[in-house]
Amino acid sequence: MFFDTHAHYDDRRFSDDRNELLASMPHSGITLIMNSASSLKSSKISLELADRFSFVYASVGVHPHDAKSMSDNTVFELEKLLAHPKAMAVGEIGLDFHHNFSPPEIQKLRFREQMELARAIKKPVIIHERESLSDTMDIIRDYPDLTGVFHCFSGSWETAKIILDMGWYLSFTGVITFKNARRSIEVVENMPADRLLLETDCPYLTPEPKRGRRNSSLYLPYIAEKVAEIRGISVEEVASITMENGKRFFGIN
Repeated sequence: MFFDTHAHYDDRRFSDDRNELLASMPHSGITLIMNSASSLKSSKISLELADRFSFVYASVGVHPHDAKSMSDNTVFELEKLLAHPKAMAVGEIGLDFHHNFSPPEIQKLRFREQMELARAIKKPVIIHERESLSDTMDIIRDYPDLTGVFHCFSGSWETAKIILDMGWYLSFTGVITFKNARRSIEVVENMPADRLLLETDCPYLTPEPKRGRRNSSLYLPYIAEKVAEIRGISVEEVASITMENGKRFFGIN
């Protein structure tokens, strides 16, 4: 039984079969899904999916790509959405200096605002970081009382140790099945088992051997198989460990 801790079923690539696909998940061993929001609109759709499917939960937040779309009132709107009983985290939030779809200074401002919100309502955060590690770390160090996860982690073991020493979690996608995933494999091999999460980030980052297709939670077992190979344990152990880790991190009973 698997927990996909980061998915995007609000994405338009699921428009044709979203409900049917999600309804099939429990029969395929996917027992929990966290739908991670990327905008105010995405947050609302994520909560609608959580209302529709008992095994779907939601995070609420604005991705750095959409930081420029936030107004001074957006955080108040997010706070109202986070009062929903199945809104379990603030995210995904953070910095992305690769694309810079939003100006870096605006990204930092809106990132801090959402970190402040998470602190106020005592919820964990889901972090998106791309080519912005130094600035991201500077900001999260200002919130030592928060717990978070770096989703789709692809950094070095040295960086991982800093994040893990803060008590945070690391989550891994189908990228670990790619041939050039040396750094991620080193982290998966050496990190504490109780801080490891699995995700698909679907519809993106489809694992081998399905690469090139639209990703979904149905492909999470391929990621678990790779983790099992790296750590020298069974797939069942990986599923159990990451299920308990995910439930603990998000506060799901």
